[in-house]
Amino acid sequence: MESHALIHIPGVPPFVTYSWLAMVILITVAFTVRGSLKLVPVGAQNVAEGIVEALYDFCKENINHHWVDSMFPMIGTLGLYILTCNLMGLIPGFEAPTSDINMTASCAIPVFLATHYFALREHGGSYIKHFLGPIRSIYALPLMVMMFIIEFIGHLARPVTLSVRLFGNMLSKHIILSVLGLLAPAVIPIVFLGLGILVSVVQAFVFVLLTTLYFAGAVEESH
Repeated sequence: MESHALIHIPGVPPFVTYSWLAMVILITVAFTVRGSLKLVPVGAQNVAEGIVEALYDFCKENINHHWVDSMFPMIGTLGLYILTCNLMGLIPGFEAPTSDINMTASCAIPVFLATHYFALREHGGSYIKHFLGPIRSIYALPLMVMMFIIEFIGHLARPVTLSVRLFGNMLSKHIILSVLGLLAPAVIPIVFLGLGILVSVVQAFVFVLLTTLYFAGAVEESH
């Protein structure tokens, strides 16, 4: 598919260019808010604090309190980054980096690795118990082997489902809005812009939700 991106760097795929742009936007906003902090937040500081506090409260409700401060920076960063990338696709001439499978995979794979990193830090070698099911005895060895295989495949599928779900939804949103925009250019920008914003926010939240649940499950005791 030919790219019609407004910003194009020769030799660099558009999703990489707009991924960098999303990083620049987030870093710029962060430094701007930091440089004008006030005791009573207003403007950009108020919005930024509201979003960050909502994400932190969500993580705090679902993750062991001993781990929430260690896990939140990654979860919050991914949530804000994916949301920014999603919304960029709604700007005329811009592209959503999340409509490329390479970009979504680059977010999903670190989540997969971090999940097992946190689990090993919390449980050490006993982390293997998470893969063996609830019944653990010599008489249940066949069941334990079967549960290990199922859990192993399930864990390997996590980065695939995370990346494909986000990629598929954002690509389909982009295609649908483009087609409908050509059919009814006077109506679509008004009616479906709200739908595009909703999809962008929901997909970012779903990624954050699943990441939070994976992290929470990794540091819980096996049952």
